[in-house]
Amino acid sequence: MPKYVIEREIAGAGKLSSEELRKISAKSCSALQKLGPTIQWVQSYVTDDKVYCVYIAPNEAMVREHAKQGGFPANKVSEVREIIDPTTAE
Repeated sequence: MPKYVIEREIAGAGKLSSEELRKISAKSCSALQKLGPTIQWVQSYVTDDKVYCVYIAPNEAMVREHAKQGGFPANKVSEVREIIDPTTAE
């Protein structure tokens, strides 16, 4: 199944409290449960003004529907074509 990186522009994301991040995570999980088992949130990276999320989903439309149901932006959705790491050089 395809993997996607979602770029979410959220001003001040890096200053969100642990409780605020917990609430956002809970809202995301609630939307995922409604959409069913074909979409999975892998993890997210919070930076100063953006959040980068990794999802596994059958298509981009489902990723965007998750964002719509969760009430958060999906400014850019990119399908992962390959995954590399230091072992790729070996």
